[in-house]
Amino acid sequence: MKELVSIAEQVAAQLIARKQTIAVAESSTGGLISASLLAVPGASAYYLGGAVVYTRDARRVLMDISDEGMKGFRSSSEPYAQLLADQMRSRFNADWGLSETGAAGPTGNRYGDAAGHSCMAVSGPVTEVMTLETGSSDRLANMQVFAATALKLLLRKLEG
Repeated sequence: MKELVSIAEQVAAQLIARKQTIAVAESSTGGLISASLLAVPGASAYYLGGAVVYTRDARRVLMDISDEGMKGFRSSSEPYAQLLADQMRSRFNADWGLSETGAAGPTGNRYGDAAGHSCMAVSGPVTEVMTLETGSSDRLANMQVFAATALKLLLRKLEG
């Protein structure tokens, strides 16, 4: 968690300096991204909210994305990660939306992705989507790496 908080401190400094806000949707990280951002003192200046969107029901209730709204999307994909980030940014009227969706392990998901597969997206003044494949089935290690990678992706966009 210390590595995650270290990255989150850098993110927080950028957001505070810019007077900008963020909202987070995460799945296989189980709240680690939000926990890291909230571990930084003064988080209320930039963190508007977050959701662990782990199931279809969570997607419907927390994100207001219906089954019809999922036509052409599948979970654990770059387009879905972008949809989540965009939805969080819009619903919270945040400057930035950050999302993560994947398969932490020890097995893959029902979509055919192997353990260690994660897609993440940043939505804001600039956007980026990426896929990470760790090649590992270690659930806890993957959760940490997914969260760190998502935070680093956001940090690059903030610094760039």
